[in-house]
Amino acid sequence: MMTENVIEIQNLNKSFGKFKALSNLSLSVKKGEVHGFLGPNGSGKSTTIRVLLGLLKADSGAINLLGGNPWKQVAQLHKNLAYVPGDVSLWPDLTGGEAIDILAKLRGNFDEERREQLIKSFELDPTKKSRTYSKGNRQKVAIIAALCSNVDLYILDEPTSGLDPLMEAVFQQEILKEKKAGKTVLLSSHIMSEVEALADHISIIRDGTIIETGSLSDMRQQSYSKVSAELRAIPPDIKQAAGVKNLVIDGNHLSCSIETNELENFMKILANNGIKSLVTEPPSLEELFKKKYENPIEQ
Repeated sequence: MMTENVIEIQNLNKSFGKFKALSNLSLSVKKGEVHGFLGPNGSGKSTTIRVLLGLLKADSGAINLLGGNPWKQVAQLHKNLAYVPGDVSLWPDLTGGEAIDILAKLRGNFDEERREQLIKSFELDPTKKSRTYSKGNRQKVAIIAALCSNVDLYILDEPTSGLDPLMEAVFQQEILKEKKAGKTVLLSSHIMSEVEALADHISIIRDGTIIETGSLSDMRQQSYSKVSAELRAIPPDIKQAAGVKNLVIDGNHLSCSIETNELENFMKILANNGIKSLVTEPPSLEELFKKKYENPIEQ
């Protein structure tokens, strides 16, 4: 297996009775990247993460996590990774600060200065009992405990569930700090804008297998961008331009979808006809994701 990959999964299979949760799933996460892991409930995301954490044993396939086997070396590997689930339970009679200390010190790599900075950034009152916390504040405790641990890998499964938009922005800033420091992040999230802002590479899981993986730029190259333009004159052969669909012409204004890899040539055609105004919009990650789920799986 390739040593530059912090996570390397090959042909992973896991069944629960007759239900096949994972089917020949392969996933690679490079050192120092934020890797988005997308799929709806029931697609196999959580099962994959539980196998990576050593909580489930795979039926077959090869797994290399931080150079080791998560099922056989779970205690050793967990010293160098931090996990944030989407629904955090805390000890009700401990304060938030005490919970952070217990969770962070379990790994033995604890940065007190980073802890204080994160508590301030996330506006958490660490003196309150955990039982008084909202869901969002419980998530903050888990995020702070993870990010103040000096580990190489963060596995985050819906980590910002319950956070308001301001705290979501803080989370993104803090993850980018970790990335800049050379840390690796596997980020599973339903918040497409979060993944779009953070992820270097994205893997989409469907029915227990990865159906698409690559950078957002790569994925956009396979799709359509939206174009709206006001021209001096509409070229008579615009309908025949390569990659154009859903063309609408109103006077000297046109709107259409264009294959992203044909966008440069299309722009040249528009420029030759006097552009008065122009708006181009690449497909969002949400649009790309929906398209993958609307289309039947290729056999």
